[in-house]
Amino acid sequence: MSVSIFVRCSLIVASGAVIAWLGCTPAKAPASATRNPLAQKWLDRTKASYATADLDDASDAAKSALQAAPNDVDVKTWAGRVALARLDYAETMRLLKGVETTDARGLRGRAEWYSGDIEKAADELEAMLQDPDVHDGWAKAIAGLARRGVGRKPFQLNGGLLAVCEMPRIPNSTSLLVPLEIDGDPGLAMVATGTAEVTLDSAHRKEPAWVSLRFGGRIDVKDVPAMVQDLSGISRQMNVPVKALLGVNLLRHLNVTFDYIGGQFIVRTFPPPIPPSATRVPLAYVKGGGMIMRSTLSSDKSAPAASLLLDTSMSYPLALDQDGWKKAGIALTSLTQLPQDAKLKQGLVPLLRLGAFDIPDVPALHGTPIAEVEKGMDVDLDGVVGSGLLAAFRVTLTDGGRAMWLEDVPSMRESAPPANRAGDAAPRAPEGPPPPAGAGSASPPTRLSPPAVKPPPPAVKPPPPSKKAPEGPSIAQ
Repeated sequence: MSVSIFVRCSLIVASGAVIAWLGCTPAKAPASATRNPLAQKWLDRTKASYATADLDDASDAAKSALQAAPNDVDVKTWAGRVALARLDYAETMRLLKGVETTDARGLRGRAEWYSGDIEKAADELEAMLQDPDVHDGWAKAIAGLARRGVGRKPFQLNGGLLAVCEMPRIPNSTSLLVPLEIDGDPGLAMVATGTAEVTLDSAHRKEPAWVSLRFGGRIDVKDVPAMVQDLSGISRQMNVPVKALLGVNLLRHLNVTFDYIGGQFIVRTFPPPIPPSATRVPLAYVKGGGMIMRSTLSSDKSAPAASLLLDTSMSYPLALDQDGWKKAGIALTSLTQLPQDAKLKQGLVPLLRLGAFDIPDVPALHGTPIAEVEKGMDVDLDGVVGSGLLAAFRVTLTDGGRAMWLEDVPSMRESAPPANRAGDAAPRAPEGPPPPAGAGSASPPTRLSPPAVKPPPPAVKPPPPSKKAPEGPSIAQ
């Protein structure tokens, strides 16, 4: 399989999903002539900080703008946008109460949807869609799905405390594949953090639907909203039948850990405990959907931070646009052409900082369609982080998805785990509920010494999730 073709295919599919959930809204009206200069300065700072994914500063600036102009509609709207990116749904709805603009309705609708009030979400999204200048396929599909789901409570988890799924591998790829059951039908799904919702292959579903998922035969997730998209391109490129993408709206509810090296996808019905030897990386979500983080791409302490979309459907470690390479201190003329694709170039980012971990010499691409992913965003992306980088860590989403713990597991990285055989899988010791409040954890290391971007050799295919194997080619092929 050509790495370059798969990367481009993954980004194109992901960009379509990103654009679909972001929607297209009308051009914003010019700033009010009556806005006082202090409020304007704070509003400008709110927008600038939001554009660089600096949500802490954007939140502080929005609060100051509100103090200077408490009744200003644009200020309220931007403050609501920042609150939604921080997954503060109640604050989003409080700030935008009584604001009847198209943007406010869209933000309230998303806040209602992600907080689980699907009827109010439908009301707001349908009102937004009455604006003839709005083109928002995500909102149209979600509003219809919400109307058909009256009385449902999305993402109800039932069963055991914890389910451990063994993640199969495919050769020359770090794609995060998960065996599961969709309405009782076994198959494979891909963890896709660049996608907002669960997305089903249109070969099996013709329209958005409410489905049930089962993980590890132990935990059922009822009333999962699912969109529909043609996933045949991903399946062909990986030579694996992918029936679904697991988006962040689901992952945030699963208290999930995914561990490519250990071959585990863990679902919990309780908040995850703080892992040892880990670093915490704050996350934000554009309009509640796409997973964004800030990072440093250079050892130069004065270098500006970069805003990066996390998209595990892309198998390469990192892709940067022109501004991203500039922040890394690397001239585009120094990049080398990728042999498999004349449109792509490659190079090494001298340092990528993830929380307290400094990762040196990270392979990265230039020439991927990042501009397509940016459409409809108010964030200026510098690049996309793919599964090729996150596969080096044991990743746990925490605080409802507002942050992730990255564990360095050098003992496992030194050698790949032995091939799995039926009956001899040995997952890690079972976890229990979180420790009592106040329990501490080891301080995270300040540097990740091994090159974190080289995946281990592929393992043999583990047994399927049930007696009925998924349709399509074998993973071992």
